[in-house]
Amino acid sequence: MDNKVKEVALLFLKLGITAFGGPAAHIAMMQQEVVTKRKWMTQQHFLNIIGAVNLIPGPNSTEIAIHTGYNRAGWKGLIAAGICFILPAVLITGAFAWLYKTYGSLPQVQPFVYGIKPAVIAIILSAVYPLGKKAIKSFILGVLGLTVLLLAIMGISEIYLMFGAGLLFMFLFSLQNKKTFSFTPSGIIILFSPEAFNSQNIKLFLIFLKVGAILYGSGYALFAFLDTELVATGMLTKNQLIDAIAVGQFTPGPVFSSVTFIGYQINGLWGAIVATIGIFIPSFVFVGFIGPIMKKLESSSLFCAFLDAVNVAAVAVIAAVCFSMAQESVTNWRTVIIALLAIVAAFHYKINSAYIILGGSVAGYLLLLL
Repeated sequence: MDNKVKEVALLFLKLGITAFGGPAAHIAMMQQEVVTKRKWMTQQHFLNIIGAVNLIPGPNSTEIAIHTGYNRAGWKGLIAAGICFILPAVLITGAFAWLYKTYGSLPQVQPFVYGIKPAVIAIILSAVYPLGKKAIKSFILGVLGLTVLLLAIMGISEIYLMFGAGLLFMFLFSLQNKKTFSFTPSGIIILFSPEAFNSQNIKLFLIFLKVGAILYGSGYALFAFLDTELVATGMLTKNQLIDAIAVGQFTPGPVFSSVTFIGYQINGLWGAIVATIGIFIPSFVFVGFIGPIMKKLESSSLFCAFLDAVNVAAVAVIAAVCFSMAQESVTNWRTVIIALLAIVAAFHYKINSAYIILGGSVAGYLLLLL
């Protein structure tokens, strides 16, 4: 195996096992690993990747992993990063799905995940700070970022904020610099020939393929969509969906791995397999399309202006997610202690995020014994 491909595979396998806390935390951990620690890319290029994947459907953090793999090791790196980041979450979620279907309940893991979210807040903040410093290149971009942050906290959809910020700043840039913008759209044809599964598996595959191809935003938006697609049609119960959400929250890796749990409940092992393949295939296709043209797009001053605003908006949305997580998870003296210790560890001692996650989990368990 090529050394760069091996590096990509090992890194994203590690992240797939240790990346708790949802998409914002995953992005923060990737920033620490690929920009600060390994210097595989500049802070600016990492920002551009964040901006680009926020403009296409699918799970943001998974697509950043895939794009990082492509940036480091080409097409082999793209595939290796995606599979290695997704696979641990899928296997862990699959194990929970089997336990749930066999015994009718989930294992009691709450004491061990109690301290993870407060610790994750520190990891996100440690990434938001340098990304924000790099993204805010002018007073106007600073005002734009603050506006997006406030609107995101108010609950405005992130996709509207991303495109709105980008188009507004591009318009202002074109007025200031008297630029014109032309764009020739390119079509994407997704071809897939499903194997001879039974009709229910084919139906499951097509449902999740559609979700992966059209769903914007983080994995949290997935559950409202699945309520309509599966619960309302009787394929899944409301309780099963709620338990799938719980599994997605306390397992590492992409939140979209919850569909492995859902597929297993609907049609066993094959249901889990086809649901998982269906939900993630579009991410590989979309990133495979935009990856090779990123450098060409970055040479356009107007596109760079658009991307600058999207980058600021993306950082603001991550900060808003962090604020929301803090409201939900830092609620008593125990979680305040964990959050403060994690912030000191992340900012002052620069401790690896995986150890901060582990430390938060252990601290949460021990503090609950008091």
